[in-house]
Amino acid sequence: MDNNQSTTSQNTGNTAWQIIGRLIVSAIVLGITAFFTPGFSINNIWSLGIAAIILTVMDYLIVKFTGLHASPFGKGFVGFVLAVITLYVTQYFVAGYSISWMAAIIGALIYGVIDYFIPGEQEM
Repeated sequence: MDNNQSTTSQNTGNTAWQIIGRLIVSAIVLGITAFFTPGFSINNIWSLGIAAIILTVMDYLIVKFTGLHASPFGKGFVGFVLAVITLYVTQYFVAGYSISWMAAIIGALIYGVIDYFIPGEQEM
């Protein structure tokens, strides 16, 4: 019985670290994307962190309910469109985060390219 409990505890701990790691990677990728995308601005580190949390939660919910990843390389064109929408919609939840539709399209491309080259597990 102790073996089962420790395995469950390890799985819960691993999942928590995966989520935290994914949030950190998302914040870094989002910051780089905002830097290189005209029309996309994030005013401070707190806005960046909250935006990364919102994007991660929206991606998680989209995957849970539809099975599609909201990343440009997640599911081809559908993933790209979902990435554009999630980048754009995030501005309504985060103060200090602003993006235009054109910047969301360019940002989704940049985000996808950077995210593609970041090593690590992309699944949660």
